[in-house]
Amino acid sequence: MERKISIKRFGLVLFIASTLLTSCQLGRFVFYNFADIKDHKIFDSRPLIATTPPFNFQTTNSGKFPKGLKGISFDKYLEDNKTVAFLIIRNDTIQYEKYFKGYDKQSIVPSFSMAKSVTSILIGCAFDEGLIKSVEEPITTYIPELSKNGFDKVAIKHLLQMTSGIKFNESYFNPFGDAASFYYGLNLRKKLGKMKLKTEPGKRFEYVSGNTQLLGLVLERALKSKTITSYLQEKIWTPLGMEYDASWSIDRKKNGLEKTFCCINARARDFAKIGRLYCNKGNWNGKQIVSQKWVEASTKLDTTEGSVNYYQYQWWLPTPNEDFMAEGFLGQFIYVNPSKNLIIVRLGKNVGKADWWSVFTSLAKAY
Repeated sequence: MERKISIKRFGLVLFIASTLLTSCQLGRFVFYNFADIKDHKIFDSRPLIATTPPFNFQTTNSGKFPKGLKGISFDKYLEDNKTVAFLIIRNDTIQYEKYFKGYDKQSIVPSFSMAKSVTSILIGCAFDEGLIKSVEEPITTYIPELSKNGFDKVAIKHLLQMTSGIKFNESYFNPFGDAASFYYGLNLRKKLGKMKLKTEPGKRFEYVSGNTQLLGLVLERALKSKTITSYLQEKIWTPLGMEYDASWSIDRKKNGLEKTFCCINARARDFAKIGRLYCNKGNWNGKQIVSQKWVEASTKLDTTEGSVNYYQYQWWLPTPNEDFMAEGFLGQFIYVNPSKNLIIVRLGKNVGKADWWSVFTSLAKAY
């Protein structure tokens, strides 16, 4: 009898400890222990619904794809470097598609910072619709509470180019760092309202997720009655014929804000459609989803106002004016080379030891 009571008490203590751990930022950090590709299971989210009928890439059994890399089979190279999904799509035809470590085409993988590029697309859609007037607008037009913190000189463009000068610790491994705080925290709006500047905007590039989360708040305010997820459904998920349901993680269940710096949870083939949209300058089978002007501005070489030659409007530029890509923590990528009509998607448990930028550009040259 005493043993049964002890077991019950232990269970109760464990339950209470788990509840406390998962109810606050530090507790969630300790309990879940660093970002992982299964994190879509631990956060509240808003759903994205698949389209019927979906758009499907063509497939081929005789496509041109790499036979080997670094003296070993390409499959083994990918698997050894912690890959779970790898797609090569050229001329709308899947040339190569492999999954590893128990994953398949129906497996969900969080985008991590690839969501930054999607957020940029939605900012472009809002700009096209006149919901946002100009990238030169100060963000305090939409977030007036930041005026008291000196943000009147921070323009939307500064957030897009990561040149805002905000004070932000980009660390997922420090439980008190800002990135971990945003990732595991339960009130993003409150945290955003407390943000400070450390340098004058438009002077220096610094990649920090706080920029994109501020873009998310700008977008939410511009949309007014719509959620960011519903806008993604309307502007991208439905028009692009996404094959699978997906979701966007939010900070809390009630009145949550999308984690626009990360956390769109989807499948490899649907991530590839994001690449196809920009490969075709914002046009999808004859319909302009986001303006060509926005796509070109988002992916061109621009080193003015503190910007750098490898980043523009939340897209990375491996070879400026030739290719571009979305990149996420743990090695999630959507690589696009428009001149080759080439899209590559790589999803992984982590980066491994591969230099993925070089892998993608080398593969592009092979085509």
